[in-house]
Amino acid sequence: MIYLLLSIAASTCIFIIFKLFNKYGIDTLQGIVVNYLTACLFGLWIYDEPIVVNDIVNAPWIYGAIGLGFLFIGVFTVMALTAQRNGLSVASVASKMSVIIPVIFGLYMYNEGIGFQKIMGIVLALVAVYLASIKPKNSGNITKGLWLPILLFFGTGTIDTSIKYIETAYLPENGIPIFSATVFAFAFTIGLTLLIVKAIKRSYKFPIKAIIGGAILGIINYFSIYYLLKALNHDNLESSTLFTINNVAIVMVSTLLGVILFKEKISKKNWIGIAIAIISIVIVTLA
Repeated sequence: MIYLLLSIAASTCIFIIFKLFNKYGIDTLQGIVVNYLTACLFGLWIYDEPIVVNDIVNAPWIYGAIGLGFLFIGVFTVMALTAQRNGLSVASVASKMSVIIPVIFGLYMYNEGIGFQKIMGIVLALVAVYLASIKPKNSGNITKGLWLPILLFFGTGTIDTSIKYIETAYLPENGIPIFSATVFAFAFTIGLTLLIVKAIKRSYKFPIKAIIGGAILGIINYFSIYYLLKALNHDNLESSTLFTINNVAIVMVSTLLGVILFKEKISKKNWIGIAIAIISIVIVTLA
């Protein structure tokens, strides 16, 4: 359970950092690219075994790492675009409601237990995520640029599902740090290519604040994936339960921190959503 709590804390910090990016005028793509380089180097640094490139290239999970690299850079970019064009509430709802994808996958693929109590908890979780995220003034934006929230929904769900599948089918227990670092390395390579293309087309500045912000994001991002993998590796917690608790808790904590740190206004619907989120976590955990 401690790994799950640490994953929730790290993932929540990612949302806070993205908000600070906007506040301090940090280019999102620049920050994301530096973030993945930092996460990769940090993962290699804490890996306590010899790093053999040939072993990494021939690892059974290498193609999964390449695919996740594309997904990571793509979904992070889509998340930023969704927040900018559709609003933070739409971005939050789209990313966190995607919990239904890995939950259904876990129930189908691994024959995880299902019953009325777990179904009720999952349904309440989806309701809670929506109510805790929605902002009254942004409700009219939901129909605009619908393709972005849809991409974010399926992208986030695919990432969570892929991580669970690779962790179960191919990843040894001591392979989590090097696997995470490899995924981040591919994401960095793809992002760097995009930056180079932009730099070729026009004059391009890379301020120090983007490096600092990206480096901080990278360390936190690494631990969000590392602790999620560690939590998934725990035999006493089914993936359907874990993803439900993880995503609902992130929305709940992020909403509360938004009130405390950024003085965001919370409506009655938001508070009802937070209350339902707590109830859903208790129901799913006890199930």
